[in-house]
Amino acid sequence: MSDTKFTLLTVSSLDKIFPDEPFQPQTPCTGAAMFLNERFSFQAAYCLEGPQILHANVALSGSLKDEVVFRQTGLVPSELPIFPEADDFLLRTTPGLYPDPLYPVKEPLTLIPGQWRGLWFTVPAECTLPAGSYDLTITFTCDDGAVLGSCTFTVERLDACLPEQTLLHTEWFHTDCIADWYKTPVFSEEYWTLVEKYMKEAAKYGINMLLTPLFTPPLDTAPGGERTTVQLIDVSLSDGTYTFNFEKLERWLSLCERSGIRYMEFSHLFTQWGAGHAPKIMAKVANTGEGMQGKETVKQIFGWATDAASDEYREFLEAFLPGLMEFIDGHQLRGRCYFHVSDEPSRQHIPAYLYAKKLLESQIDGLPIMDALSDYEFYAQGLVGVPVCSNNHIEPFLENKVPGLWTYYCCGQYQEVSNRFFCMPSQRNRILGIQLYKFSIRGFLQWGFNFWNASLSRYRINPYCVTDAACAFPSGDAFLVYPGEDGPVASIRAEVLMEGLQDMRVLQLLEELTDRDTVIALMEDGLDTPVTFKQYPREASWLLSFREKCNREIIRLLSQK
Repeated sequence: MSDTKFTLLTVSSLDKIFPDEPFQPQTPCTGAAMFLNERFSFQAAYCLEGPQILHANVALSGSLKDEVVFRQTGLVPSELPIFPEADDFLLRTTPGLYPDPLYPVKEPLTLIPGQWRGLWFTVPAECTLPAGSYDLTITFTCDDGAVLGSCTFTVERLDACLPEQTLLHTEWFHTDCIADWYKTPVFSEEYWTLVEKYMKEAAKYGINMLLTPLFTPPLDTAPGGERTTVQLIDVSLSDGTYTFNFEKLERWLSLCERSGIRYMEFSHLFTQWGAGHAPKIMAKVANTGEGMQGKETVKQIFGWATDAASDEYREFLEAFLPGLMEFIDGHQLRGRCYFHVSDEPSRQHIPAYLYAKKLLESQIDGLPIMDALSDYEFYAQGLVGVPVCSNNHIEPFLENKVPGLWTYYCCGQYQEVSNRFFCMPSQRNRILGIQLYKFSIRGFLQWGFNFWNASLSRYRINPYCVTDAACAFPSGDAFLVYPGEDGPVASIRAEVLMEGLQDMRVLQLLEELTDRDTVIALMEDGLDTPVTFKQYPREASWLLSFREKCNREIIRLLSQK
């Protein structure tokens, strides 16, 4: 093996390792510090140069050995990495293979000459090691026991804990996609087991609010089309009278609480992009034909054929919503529930949206209504109580000091602002946490925790083969997790986003020990321009060094108490 060279080095979580280009880490990284309840990740990058493919095993040693989870960074294809008009803060724009899913390691690893690959190491937030310095040595060996190479990473566990996350965070949770992928009947025991696994995965990454499908959510569905029915409310209709059963919603709530999900956002009660129609609603309808008395048929009673302003749908909501309010009050959920009218309305939809909003308001006793929008006029006219504004249109909301402001990004936010597409550097993902802190943002929403469909749900896709919703959205927009054999497979984007949320908590802790002005002054020390949603340092080294400054300042201040 004298003509074989093997390179192995540790790098930060902010590097993306591509197999088809020489790898140059953004900053050398052989160690870092973390708080006791923080989730911390780093990578090992490796490359073989030689005449033949080799196979290797990975051995871990050192005081951190039993505390880390390590995974293989997988590669998935992208046909649409980014839209043509994008900015230049990208790693690449070409279609090809991109690093993203984090697979359980299956040894031996295959080492292909000339290809860089990565291993992802994580110290979970549940780690119980006390404050101190811990090391992990990573060693690659051939089948015959010969050592190819090794490297060591040192983690310093700081003697302090981060405060709980105050940010409300939802990534839309698509249970129909879970049922469709695993080919399991909705509401079967297998379905509930899978849903709980995905809920727990969401909570692991800072998601504390879940889209709750009272009725099948009317989201990303082509007009006239439909998605697999997942409504939690059992509806019966007999002699013109509705009755409702909330047992499935009760089970959903129990799963949320067991999984660490505190807040629920009830699915939209009107269709997306304008509130023109009712969502798909199924009901048991009593039969009245001869010889059929006492029997029921499950059928669709509302949907695309239903005008949102019809008397029939108004009467349905006036019958249903009081029962839902009884459920909310009976389970002491006020302060933990949010309602939706219609997603992303525009100005021409104002009359329809206003009708729907007033109808909903008349029944929910002041509970909050939140909706995604980009036009400040919607808020100025009092149409949305809790505006969820896109991060590229947020300036008017900030200038007018809108209280309790939320923000979101999706496929349309691909110039200047933070986002998490495959082709973007990870620091563009992580910077969001610092921005959320600086502007006191109350909540963050993203529409795709696990949307494994083509756009408008025209057909189902395999997310390991199609990562851009069939060339509709840049890869990385539609889902944050992949479907594994019996549960979720995480992504590097999920890990890095969580790091950003932890940055927000670090800044909040530092503010508790000092004051807000001091924190922002430390943040912007040496920068040419203040941090905004569109202007921010682009270097991974800045993020890492800023976090290190904050860490050290917190420990210094705590030591003086």
